[in-house]
Amino acid sequence: MAANSKMSMLSLRTRIFLSMIVLVLIASVLMASISIIQFKNESKVYHQERLERKETAINEHINYVLANTTYPLSANNLNLIFKDKIHELSQIHGLEINIFGLDGKLLKSSKASFSVDPVAPPIPKYILKLVQSSIEKRYVDIKNIDGVKNRSSYSIIKDEKFKPLGILNIPYVEDDSFYEAELQNFLIKLGQVYAFMLVIAFGVAYFLSTYITKSLKTISDKLRDTSLDQKNEKIVLEANSKEINLLIRAYNGMVNELEESALKLAQSEREGAWREMAKQVAHEIKNPLTPMRLTVQSFQRKFDSNDPDLKQKLNDYSKTLIQQIDTMSSVASAFSNFASMPAQQNETLNVVNVVELTLDIFNEDYIVFESKEKEIISKMDRAQLIRVITNLVKNAIQSIPENQSEKTILVSVKKEENNVLILVKDNGIGIEAENIDRIFEPKFTTKNSGMGLGLGIIKNIIENYKGSITFETEEGKGATFTVSLPIINS
Repeated sequence: MAANSKMSMLSLRTRIFLSMIVLVLIASVLMASISIIQFKNESKVYHQERLERKETAINEHINYVLANTTYPLSANNLNLIFKDKIHELSQIHGLEINIFGLDGKLLKSSKASFSVDPVAPPIPKYILKLVQSSIEKRYVDIKNIDGVKNRSSYSIIKDEKFKPLGILNIPYVEDDSFYEAELQNFLIKLGQVYAFMLVIAFGVAYFLSTYITKSLKTISDKLRDTSLDQKNEKIVLEANSKEINLLIRAYNGMVNELEESALKLAQSEREGAWREMAKQVAHEIKNPLTPMRLTVQSFQRKFDSNDPDLKQKLNDYSKTLIQQIDTMSSVASAFSNFASMPAQQNETLNVVNVVELTLDIFNEDYIVFESKEKEIISKMDRAQLIRVITNLVKNAIQSIPENQSEKTILVSVKKEENNVLILVKDNGIGIEAENIDRIFEPKFTTKNSGMGLGLGIIKNIIENYKGSITFETEEGKGATFTVSLPIINS
């Protein structure tokens, strides 16, 4: 399980590379094993056939000797017949020759140290039975002595009338030095060949693994960059693998479906947002209509042309109606401003100067401006930038309670890399944790009045000029809003 887990953690490229190398190594081991087995089988067949050839030749030679001897052909005369001939036969054929009687006792041996001796070891009885009972009247005994295979053939010696006279024994020691030397040379050459093939396999495996996984990496990179909120590019690639081409076509199809889904989702979100906005506008408009209605009804009930305070009462009623009408007007203006996209007037302006002049409209003496730079140039509509600063400062003022003793709002402008940063920092009540994710929602507000469209408007403005707005807050200690806009490098 651990090995499978480690293998699954490897990349496809590495697994292809290792698989090819392992395949070459397995092939080399199998080839070496088959070669060793083949050499051993050839050696076995060679020794078996060589012993048979030698035995046939010696038998023919023995038959020739028997046919030309002056001694009567009998089992008792074999010792005399081969007294001198056995050494000659042994030298001619290069093998040791032993002649046994039919009872298994040694009669004559080509070994110089042997003599016809009743103490000499006889042929084992089971071998005698096997020789005499076999159809060919022949048996080969195989033994391993000190790790060396020894063959010993036993066959019947017959006269011209096929009458058994004795038993011919030919000991044969298998000499594998030639085959071992050949095998060693072969394995050395095989090792050299496979070492060369292994080097080639490394190169080919690296090339193939890289080639195969190149298309997969392209697909992987595209999948990683795929997102619902952006336009995704299709893969323009024709791979040599049918499977990878199917994967590419599936990805491109998914991109089409994703784009359609994104459009439907965006449309649905827009429709939902406008429905919510319409509900909010209707709610905000209804709020002042109720006191207006009550004011008019009260005026109708209490109207008296002879009342000495009639003029004062008319003024009070008029002020109430005007206040509610102004509220409705502000609601309509806020909605209209949010719904209209800011025009992108690429006006070259000094952000430091514009921000400083914008703060002059505020009478609060606790608003402080600072900037280490005298000039930071950017392209933006001046009115829209003033609108952004004004809105942020107003929100900062409103976030500080009226009864707070120390009030501070710090507006700073600074340059950071290729952006100008405008920071509005206050020491007000901050933003509650549950409201942080909703602060830029179009209809969200923590105030008792208004529609909550201010931050939504300025976020819309800033993003249209390739900028961004972020904030940091700590509940009870204040908040800092940071506007980032691209600058023009001089």
